[in-house]
Order: sequence, then structure tokens, then C-alpha cells
Amino acid sequence: MLTIPLLAGAQGVLRGNVRVELEPMQGFYMDVHFPLDHDTAYTRALELAALLFSAQIYGWSFHFDIGERARGIAEEFELTPMGEIFWGDPRLFVTKAYFHNHNLSLWADYRPAEHQQRRLAMWSKGNIRAVQGTGFAFVGGGSAEEAEWLSVRKRALEDAARTAVRAMLQGSERNRPRQATGYISLERFPRFWIDAGRWAAHARFRVEVRDIIPFAVH
Repeated sequence: MLTIPLLAGAQGVLRGNVRVELEPMQGFYMDVHFPLDHDTAYTRALELAALLFSAQIYGWSFHFDIGERARGIAEEFELTPMGEIFWGDPRLFVTKAYFHNHNLSLWADYRPAEHQQRRLAMWSKGNIRAVQGTGFAFVGGGSAEEAEWLSVRKRALEDAARTAVRAMLQGSERNRPRQATGYISLERFPRFWIDAGRWAAHARFRVEVRDIIPFAVH
């Protein structure tokens, strides 16, 4: 039996809600044995929470080749994690969990260590901008090191980051940017859902652009 750490009355912590489906969704996960048992559902929820807390505290560095169809320049968006929290981290707790309509809904708390609190403080200083975006990902094509259920959500979140940065650059730069680099983190847990056969994610981010190269210099 999986033991879930519980935390009550916590203050000064990060908090977020995740949901895990116990039954297969139409057209998805045909190779996975459903329904999920409760221990497996809890494990998945905590793995997803760890991924999202990592994105909040550490974030990613990004390199964006924005591209342009008229010039035949492909768009490429690369994210590199700046740090990672793993499932089983003793600072990750569950405050509430319940099963409803074939889903597990879990509220998770994370108590940042001192060095993590300093990283969080960095996301409120300097030229940090708040942006939001919606991204999509098809099932399949994920990393071999990650389970597909987690990988597809991760790809949808990363695509949301791409659309957020792209919209921010197009709306704030007088000259159309060719490339941009910087840092981005998740502001709060995103919302995931199914849209036209794809996983979708809508999220709010904090972005610091470090360097922009306009098309004019090429």
C-alpha cells in the first residue's frame, strides 16, 4: 500500500491541484491497463505535481528561433530545465485527495528549502513579465524515459510556453524578432483538458528575455 504524506494547516508553501483519470479516455492510452488502482493513481498525481513544482521554482532557459513562413525559416523552441524536483521529495505533501467521476483529484503542497525560496524570489525581480498561453500535444512521440501519460502533458505545457513567449515578443517588439533567449517559469499549476483529440494546457508564466536578435541583422 502506497503511503501518502499528509500536511495540514501549512503556510508559506506552494500549492496546486492535479487530476488523474482512472478510466481510459476515448482514443487514448489503448496500451495501458485500466482502470487504474488507487496506488497507481496517487503515484501519477505526485509525479505530475513534482513536475509542475519544478517548473514553478526552477523553470527553464529557452532558445526561440521564431521563424517566418514567407522566408522559409522554421520555428524552433527549445526549453532546458534549470532544476528538478522528484516524486518522493520529503518537501512534497498531499493536503487533500478524493475520487470523483472516475478521477483522482489531489491537492499538493511543496515547502521550498531556503535555496529554492531564493529562486522563487528571483522570479519577481528585474524585467520579469507575466504572460499566458495555450498549448497542445498529440499522444505519442514523447520521451522514451517518461511514461506517455506524463510526457504528453509535459509537451502540452511546453507548447503553451512557446505560444506565450511568441505572443509576448510579437506584441512588444517594434522590429520582428528573429531569435530570442531567456528564462521562463510556471506561475501556477496549469489546466489540462482534451481538445479535438489532443491534450491541451493553459498556463500562466513568468518570463525574462535576455537577448533578442531582430530579422534586420540577418
